[in-house]
Amino acid sequence: MSPKPKPAPDPAHLGPRLRLGVSRCLLGDEVRYDGQHKRDEFLVDVLGPYVEWVPVCPEVEIGLPIPRESLRLVGDPAAPRLVAPRSGADLTGRMQTWAAARLDGLAAEDLVGFVFKKDSPSSGLFRVKVYGAQGMPARTGSGIFARAFTERFPDLPVEEEGRLHDWRLRENFVERIFAVARWQGLLRDNPTPAGLVAFHAAIKLTLLAHSPAHYAELGRLVAGAGRTPWPELTARYFGRLMDGLKALATPRKHANVFHHLMGFLKDHLDAGDKAELLAAVQEYRDGLVPHIVPFTLLRHHLAKHPVGDWVRRQTYLNPYPKEMMLRNHV
Repeated sequence: MSPKPKPAPDPAHLGPRLRLGVSRCLLGDEVRYDGQHKRDEFLVDVLGPYVEWVPVCPEVEIGLPIPRESLRLVGDPAAPRLVAPRSGADLTGRMQTWAAARLDGLAAEDLVGFVFKKDSPSSGLFRVKVYGAQGMPARTGSGIFARAFTERFPDLPVEEEGRLHDWRLRENFVERIFAVARWQGLLRDNPTPAGLVAFHAAIKLTLLAHSPAHYAELGRLVAGAGRTPWPELTARYFGRLMDGLKALATPRKHANVFHHLMGFLKDHLDAGDKAELLAAVQEYRDGLVPHIVPFTLLRHHLAKHPVGDWVRRQTYLNPYPKEMMLRNHV
């Protein structure tokens, strides 16, 4: 087993460490029903140096012991009951009462998102087993706490640790939580229409790589920033921003952004450099090289030539710490 990497310093351009909610067992704490843990290497070793975890274990926090009887969801998938099948205990109300109070506390934590434990009857987000009247399970439910969290904080990025094994979903989730951190910085440091205009200007190409439709929509919203009450404006903007960033970036959309950025270099590249860059972008589109190849080459030229502050401020060029190496896949 490779040694655990040392914690990295907080990236200066991203500010304080991100406060990220997480199912406690994923950090290696032995809190599961069988007294074991489900330590996740990516969360602890790769993402961990950049976040301050806010761990939650619903079962332990409602007072259940370790180890304990396993629980399951039963009944209507839209409103299931949480029961202990061996003893017959119904813990639904107890879990719901606790969740409401816990969410009140989490609302003050400035979370950038949450990583839930897959398949958990309390914390699973997707395809959790729900047992019907005949005792047969169907993967149609969500854990009671996970459902309550997403209803309370519909715009915050959420994922399950199992889905983060897919590098596309992993990169998307990490990019979104760092975008939330930047948004929190705006609300903390410059909560004005001018601040929002500057924020949007910096994130425009990131949006374009995810959803050209949201790129256009949010541009129109920001254009009228001074005419909309600030609470309404920020709520609408953040909701649509998170909705747009949830769309997976694709090689085609990334290539479109690369060509946008190359436009700022048209007076600086000679024929050979331009041909090399265009070839790298096409090879990426064709699936022959990873995103990092044209990205690194483009950043080299942008750093070398006077392209202006607007380009250098683009979050697309620094979406999250490069040490995480999330764009090294074909």
